[in-house]
Amino acid sequence: MGEFLDIYGPLIVNMVLGALLGLSLYLPLMAGQLSLASPGFYALGGYIAAILSTSIFKSSGTPFPIPILLLEMLIAGLVCGVLGIIVGIPALRLRGIYLAIATIAFVEVLRVLSQNLDITGGAVGIFGIPQPFTKQIDYLWIALPLLIISMILLYRLERIRVGRAFIAIREDELAAGAMGISPTYYKVLAFTLGAILAGVVGAVSAHFLNTWNPRQGTFDAGIIYLTSVLIGGTRTFVGPVFGGMVFTALPEVLRAIADTNGLPIWLTQFLRDGRLIIFGLLIVIGTIFFPQGLVTPDIFNRKKSGKAQS
Repeated sequence: MGEFLDIYGPLIVNMVLGALLGLSLYLPLMAGQLSLASPGFYALGGYIAAILSTSIFKSSGTPFPIPILLLEMLIAGLVCGVLGIIVGIPALRLRGIYLAIATIAFVEVLRVLSQNLDITGGAVGIFGIPQPFTKQIDYLWIALPLLIISMILLYRLERIRVGRAFIAIREDELAAGAMGISPTYYKVLAFTLGAILAGVVGAVSAHFLNTWNPRQGTFDAGIIYLTSVLIGGTRTFVGPVFGGMVFTALPEVLRAIADTNGLPIWLTQFLRDGRLIIFGLLIVIGTIFFPQGLVTPDIFNRKKSGKAQS
């Protein structure tokens, strides 16, 4: 068991973090907003934790104090939340593909800034981020409770007035406005909640990866998160969790298949380097055959009705 955790521990933690990032993208989608800004907030949260831990909260002791890591997560969430409000108010006047393009531009702006600022280490990034744990699998003590708490909060959110307002706007914004729901307020709120969650996950990931650079939180990452949500499911929070875990593990599965002896060279190269093409194909196929994703509320309703009949 110990050997298994040593080998696959980093992948397990990455799957949990991928599920959290899927939830950060799901929150704006709850209000009908196709936002790809989560990678940008994820990168910003990571830079905040990296800068704080290497420059301000320097610790001579080993391992890095967990209370300080929790403080960094709090600061990253607050900063990303404030920026989410600043960006969300003008950006969320757009809809559909125009909003997606605007949020992609936001991610690219953050990437270019991180490449050219001294405080972020430029194109090289920040190295030697201190570790609060001796083994990577131990990051589950932070990541797993964060995922469970997020799922509980989203479960409650879908059943209270705020969540119902999100869903009403997603289904028909004009009708929701006619019922007295403020679309702008709730869209910005959903966008900001997603930004906070992405920033917190970025802070954890910076310590987990031990380094942070402009390659974190790019447009490519946004495609992966979008795939995980669209294929996993856009009508319940369980879908992004399932999709985030599966599509975080999928590149490793493709690499394992590529390392199989006897495959043609072109197929091996495609499996190793063509993951974005594969994800793009999955988005097209998924939206045609599973427009609401693999996990839908109907699955749970069927189970409940089946139990009631029995």
